[in-house]
Amino acid sequence: MSLYDPKLEKDNCGFGLIAHTEGQASHKLVRTAITALDRMTHRGAINADGKTGDGCGLLLQKPDAFFRIVAEENEWALSKLYAVGMIFLSQILSKRSLLKTLLNARFRQKRYLP
Repeated sequence: MSLYDPKLEKDNCGFGLIAHTEGQASHKLVRTAITALDRMTHRGAINADGKTGDGCGLLLQKPDAFFRIVAEENEWALSKLYAVGMIFLSQILSKRSLLKTLLNARFRQKRYLP
């Protein structure tokens, strides 16, 4: 009798992990990770339309020194702990301009920006 039962097998996405054991930044490591993502064919890498994914990507260490320099140049005060977000705006100039205006007003209202 075996502990393995093939009837209990189920598909899942899982994940891949590629890291530098010394914690050093490496362009080769990023290229390798992108190649690995490119070769994935499960549903997370290639959506039903065969063109888009639903969650695959790279998790990178936040370049703290860079963000602190940018914050200082813009006279923003970063706390010891902070988060970074990415927003994709419309390629249509009028929509993009409106969204930038609305976002800037909202961030200032919530005091996320000076």
